[in-house]
Amino acid sequence: MIDKLGTKGTWEARCYDAHGNPKWVDDWGNIVVDEGLNYALDVTLAGGDQTTTWYVGLTSTSPVVASGHTMAAHAGWTEVVDYAETERQTWVAGTVAGKSVDNSALTAKFTGSVDGTQVGGAFLVAVSTKGGTTGTLFSVGAFAKGNKPLDDGDTLEITAKYTNSST
Repeated sequence: MIDKLGTKGTWEARCYDAHGNPKWVDDWGNIVVDEGLNYALDVTLAGGDQTTTWYVGLTSTSPVVASGHTMAAHAGWTEVVDYAETERQTWVAGTVAGKSVDNSALTAKFTGSVDGTQVGGAFLVAVSTKGGTTGTLFSVGAFAKGNKPLDDGDTLEITAKYTNSST
């Protein structure tokens, strides 16, 4: 018998205009990149140092994601930094239950600062520096329904859920 362990990320983005009216919604799956998988093994089985705070960042339009991506090398996308917050937004994990954990109790929120900013997806990383190229990249993914606008004054809420499975 062969046992396979898998980690799957499912994400949701909800955008509201400056008056709080719903603007658009997208759901997508994202991949846990090799660096994220290695991190998980290091921390859980090899005694590596644990990262206790993770951050959500936004990707540019039409991101092409690959398992070998890191923050220092991700040729298929760039980071969107046109939002009012000075740092990437903290991913606040809830309680692990049923082999899953998410940030639904406290979503990551971004406030648009430039009209017409196009966003194509999101990522989870261990460093808060907006536009930075360091830190462990855990996962990244592209919106299922394509690029979306984020205008000045819009609020973008990101929810991410990670689920482990064994087959």
